[in-house]
Amino acid sequence: MKLEDLGYNNQLEEFRKEQNLDSFGIGRVILEHRDRYIVRTELSELECELIGNLRFTVTDKSELPSVGDWVAISEYDEGKALIHAVFSRKSVLERKAVGKLGLTQIIATNIDVGLIIQSVNRDFSVNRLERYLTICNASKIDPIIILSKIDLIKESELEELLSQVHDRIKNVPIIAISNQSKIGVDDIRSKLIKGSTYCLLGSSGVGKSSLINSLVGEEILETGIISESIDRGKHVTTHRELIVLENGILIDNPGMREVGITDMSGGVEMTFDEILSLAIDCKYSDCTHTNENGCAVLTALENDELNPESYENFLKMEKERMHFDSNAQERKKKDKNLGKLIKNMKKHNKKY
Repeated sequence: MKLEDLGYNNQLEEFRKEQNLDSFGIGRVILEHRDRYIVRTELSELECELIGNLRFTVTDKSELPSVGDWVAISEYDEGKALIHAVFSRKSVLERKAVGKLGLTQIIATNIDVGLIIQSVNRDFSVNRLERYLTICNASKIDPIIILSKIDLIKESELEELLSQVHDRIKNVPIIAISNQSKIGVDDIRSKLIKGSTYCLLGSSGVGKSSLINSLVGEEILETGIISESIDRGKHVTTHRELIVLENGILIDNPGMREVGITDMSGGVEMTFDEILSLAIDCKYSDCTHTNENGCAVLTALENDELNPESYENFLKMEKERMHFDSNAQERKKKDKNLGKLIKNMKKHNKKY
């Protein structure tokens, strides 16, 4: 296998030279588990850990390696290596960290395309599709929507669901598939490009692992059974994992029940571009599009020129974004004050 098959390119090589990392080996993180990493190189897979300097000098957890990252390594034993540096990232796919105010969680890095998967038989929701679309847009990652398990509904029902998606989401490819009958799998396979990285996004039980198995052509990942009582999938995938195909690289993810919005103003604008286009004609430049006179968005809503569900989802996500930004600013302020306190304590101790 060549590094190019893993997604290595000229930009990464330039970064390597600029940072004087020529003497180190190169690999891509394919699995992350606590403080241990599995890194794929041209020749093998290595179990890696961070050098102390890298572990203790980072100012933010996001600076540590994540699945999809390119890293500089040195082997010290058979099958083992140390990670000395993380290469500059092309893109970072992230969401709001669950249960942690003002913090983000990296889903994966160096992604080219986000495969947003939703099954048609379970909790189908265009609102959720718009959420995944927003985190892709915020990271400047091209999205593809995949509606799975179409063998479980009638063709007329599928057409209705496709109509709902097309009504609210424009200019995004949509592929309907069945992992059982393999309908649509070749359509996805035809879009995969060698050296490009594709991240699978979706809730538990929508068929992400089954799709990977279909694309690979063999059962390499365990798949779960949907509970008949609650119609919900189990977390079969418990960690992020990078899988190299003949054409393209896939990153599988644990199912995400929460897709929290971070400071994604650009992503929200791209997802709800119709609303932002209307907002240009609002009377006030700081219009919140909720109760102002002269609001072009509310006017369009009253005239049935704007989908009300999309409008409500926009307001909800914008509120989340602003709340996250407020919490993030407060956390930064506390961290800054803590840093000053530690610095003053060190100065005080030196005097004595």
